[in-house]
Amino acid sequence: MDDPSTAIFYHRTAPRLASTSSSSPLIFGHYFEQRRILIRCDMLPIRMMPKDDQFIQTDNHNCGTKIHIQCDCPPKNSELCYHGCDNDFCPGGFLYQKPKESSPFLSLGRHVDVYFPPRKRSRISAPFVVSGEPKQQPSIEILPDECLFEIFRRLPGGQERSACACVSKRWLMLLSSICKEEICTTTTTQFLEPEIKSDAPKADKSIEPKEKGESDDLNEECLENDSHGYLSRCLEGKKATDVRLAAISVGTASRGGLGKLSIRGNSSTRKLTNLGLKAVSRGCPSLKVLSLWNLSSVGDEGLSAIATGCHSLEKLDLSHCPAVTDKGLMAIAMNCPNLTSVTLESCSNIGNESLKALGVNCRNLKCVTLKNCPLVGDQGIAGLFTSAGHVLTKANFQSLNVSDVSLAVIGHYGTSMVDLALGDLQNVNERGFWVMGKGHGLQKLKSLLITSCQGVSDMGLEAIGQGCPDLKMFVVRKCPLVSDNGVVSFAKAAVSLESLKLEEIHRITQFGVFGILNNGKLKALALANCLGIRDVVFGFPLTSFCYSLRSLTIRNCPGIGNTGLGMLGKLCPKLTTWILLAYRE
Repeated sequence: MDDPSTAIFYHRTAPRLASTSSSSPLIFGHYFEQRRILIRCDMLPIRMMPKDDQFIQTDNHNCGTKIHIQCDCPPKNSELCYHGCDNDFCPGGFLYQKPKESSPFLSLGRHVDVYFPPRKRSRISAPFVVSGEPKQQPSIEILPDECLFEIFRRLPGGQERSACACVSKRWLMLLSSICKEEICTTTTTQFLEPEIKSDAPKADKSIEPKEKGESDDLNEECLENDSHGYLSRCLEGKKATDVRLAAISVGTASRGGLGKLSIRGNSSTRKLTNLGLKAVSRGCPSLKVLSLWNLSSVGDEGLSAIATGCHSLEKLDLSHCPAVTDKGLMAIAMNCPNLTSVTLESCSNIGNESLKALGVNCRNLKCVTLKNCPLVGDQGIAGLFTSAGHVLTKANFQSLNVSDVSLAVIGHYGTSMVDLALGDLQNVNERGFWVMGKGHGLQKLKSLLITSCQGVSDMGLEAIGQGCPDLKMFVVRKCPLVSDNGVVSFAKAAVSLESLKLEEIHRITQFGVFGILNNGKLKALALANCLGIRDVVFGFPLTSFCYSLRSLTIRNCPGIGNTGLGMLGKLCPKLTTWILLAYRE
């Protein structure tokens, strides 16, 4: 305080202490409540006298510096600042006209210390940064989520909700958490709050969400209509996030939400969790088709939310979803009675219990595809067919740990089966296929595909031909035990057979091919990679013509030459389509 290089300002009712330097020039910004201000310069008082709306230093001590202080409050009764302006702030100016001037009036101190009295907080409008927290402006963001939830659910329409969803991710996620039943209708809103009228503006298309592309998801025009008339959307890779699903949910809610949603994930899909599916379940109650592929972060919680909110679900496709277990699929089975198609591929934690639940609860289930699900066994297949075998029309079972028991159940209970595909069933033996054919339950079967099944033999093929009188298309691939006797016996037993394809059946020869042509209804024959077929010159009766065959496809069968093709041409006089393909190494 005794340092003569310190400028001290006295205020009679609200004293303030300040020191200044040339690098941070002194600025006046105080409440003036008294008539005069005393400034001590080198410990000598200087009196400030009013003059109009300014205050000029009296040059009593010949400091060589004139002080010019501007006051916004006009003088009243020759006072420094009249008492009526207690709440008016008087911004000041620089102490020097040229802040870099040096004079004995002020020191070149390095620090600025400002003392604020507890009586009143000063309002700062001059460009002088002082210590203290700035006064916060009122904002709707200070409202808790509960209040915003009540506001949002009273918005009159979908456009207003979409506009609010563009404000921030917080608002978007809150809007996506509102179920259709929680939205106040016009009648309810008028009853509860008759004085409130909605003048909400339409969504401003210039407002964009935080991430690029999310505003498009709030616009219904970007959605596609599939052949069934559904609003459909497909997300792939990095586009599949919780925020994007929330935007889709809010943007389509006014039209009943999406009807078809496909999400194809990859190694970069990390921002999609159960939260995104929860948003879809609230905003898309009319969802009918859901496909989730390669999503390791989506599990039972998200699938249970879909089951709770989307009771109209008809088709479910889960592929490479290791976090989904029987719990999630059972929730779908118990809450979605309209389910007609289920596809499960490489879902390592789905087993027998979920298949039993599907058979018991889904009375309209018509199509089931199970591929590479190691926990699915005979109990699951048996539970499914014993409960829903009379409605199932299409089944595809590949790479499952099932035995002959499962095929016996299919052959007995699959009374409505039309399309059946069996592949890579390593634990099924010859007896399984024979029992399936002898079960006499596949009377309506029209298409049968068998691939890479070591247990298929000639005896099994003959039994299948006899047990499936309505079979029209048959495909056999990579079955090493099948020979000429099996395919010829099958062709004779399957009286309705129209199309036959043999691929990588190396034990079949030219005799087997000519024997197949004795079927009177066969229209199409395809041979692919059958290395056992060779040209053999032999006589055949002229009465064994195949007048029904119209199409012949031979692919990569090097043993068939000009002689064999000539004989096929004579045996099939009505043949109209020839397709000959050979692979070159």
